[in-house]
Amino acid sequence: MLDIKQIEGGKVVISGRFDASQAAKAESVLDALSGAPVLDLGGLEYISSLGLGVLVKTEKRLRGSGGGLTLVNVTPHIVDVFTYAGLHFIFKIEPAPPK
Repeated sequence: MLDIKQIEGGKVVISGRFDASQAAKAESVLDALSGAPVLDLGGLEYISSLGLGVLVKTEKRLRGSGGGLTLVNVTPHIVDVFTYAGLHFIFKIEPAPPK
């Protein structure tokens, strides 16, 4: 199950599993973003290709207006997913600090 919520200061926290069954839920939040929002992915356990596509679509829309996403607190596994997909060149990614 995906949990996505916007918190104080405009940061968006995404946790759980971001797959096809949760894409519409994520899009409803992400489509409302503007500027250069920060997405905290520290609790994200899994992201499917459709989840990646939703983030790419959001990034493209925001860049068109001079903004863009910053992904923070990204776990090593999720960093690997972005890297293997070649998306680490598209997003600003800040890995989670070591535990």
